[in-house]
Amino acid sequence: MKRTVIYILLAIFISANTTMAKEHLGQPVEGNKRLYAYVAPQENNTGIAVIICPGGSYCWLDLDTEGVGVARWLQSNGINAFVLRYRVATVSAYVLGYRVFCMGNKYPNMLTDVESALEYVYTHADEYAIDTAKIGVMGFSAGGHLTMSSYLYNRTAYKPRFLCPIYPVVSMSHPLSHPRSRRGALGVWGQFDKTMTDSLSIEKHIPRDCPPVFLVNCVDDPTVKYQNSELLDSALTANNVKHTYLQYRTGGHGFGASATKGTEESRQWKNEFIQWIQQLQ
Repeated sequence: MKRTVIYILLAIFISANTTMAKEHLGQPVEGNKRLYAYVAPQENNTGIAVIICPGGSYCWLDLDTEGVGVARWLQSNGINAFVLRYRVATVSAYVLGYRVFCMGNKYPNMLTDVESALEYVYTHADEYAIDTAKIGVMGFSAGGHLTMSSYLYNRTAYKPRFLCPIYPVVSMSHPLSHPRSRRGALGVWGQFDKTMTDSLSIEKHIPRDCPPVFLVNCVDDPTVKYQNSELLDSALTANNVKHTYLQYRTGGHGFGASATKGTEESRQWKNEFIQWIQQLQ
């Protein structure tokens, strides 16, 4: 009974915050109802574009801290930002048992959404003064898994040129994987499908032509085990993929681009990213 009350309160809290964040998002771009643009000012537009995938265990989306907040920070640095409200299992599915009696949203719905977002940004690049050689994806937690998926499993011609997974979910099959994200992505029965969990374990599928990767996490992360990022770092290194890995001692999880969440140490990632992307280009 006590656990049920906790789940209900959590659902109400998440739902309320998601609704508020949706209002802050404003209107979606014309041509993609799931994508929200934060265009860089003309006077300092770098031509770079970043599609942002908020986290939320593939069950909800942290549109505030890991969506709007990140977009406004990138925008202030001359980077065109696009927040993606990709399909997830939803809060009700989280509370009621992950779609036991109905299909609901699950993989590859979220992959289709990020593919559509990439297609939109590429085909509308001229409208936003975007250089198509500078289009990338950045994601947080489960959104970090989707970020890597946007290249690894992309079924279209519109591929990201750089990838930025921040405290990402990486493995779906390793003992240290994040169970809630696995259930959120694959559903009640799919989470036990070894073929699916292996195929969606990022560390097992890094290609040698993977674009540059900017990877960040914290050792004290209480949500996604820090070894997820170490698995990704090792796989990138083994395949000679150009990448930067920043592992902080403190900062936890879910700090996004906030000026107050996390720790002073973990918030350094923002300056490091700006320097990285400038050197990359």
